[in-house]
Amino acid sequence: MGIGAVLSSIVAVVVALAIVLGMAWGAIWLLKKLQDRQLGVASNGEGEPPIRFLRSMPLGQRERVVLIEARGETMLVGVTTASITLLARWPDGTVPPPGRPLPGTLN
Repeated sequence: MGIGAVLSSIVAVVVALAIVLGMAWGAIWLLKKLQDRQLGVASNGEGEPPIRFLRSMPLGQRERVVLIEARGETMLVGVTTASITLLARWPDGTVPPPGRPLPGTLN
């Protein structure tokens, strides 16, 4: 096998890899655009997605408390393998300062 055959096969592999990577990038870009359209985000990125993850704290192996914001309202939800439960809700994105008890809790 001559050096020309080896170089041509290396070039063929590099070109094929570039084509596959380009197709993968195009598919990811297309899926992101379709997902943004379903969520109602503007094409220029100025629209805000309806749900925004703020913070999470694990309570066990499969249980956690998650703080999310949805359409200007902040919510604290408990997530388990079987369910999602609303624990507290604050309008207009306001969250009580640390140390202040949550509404509906005993202290």
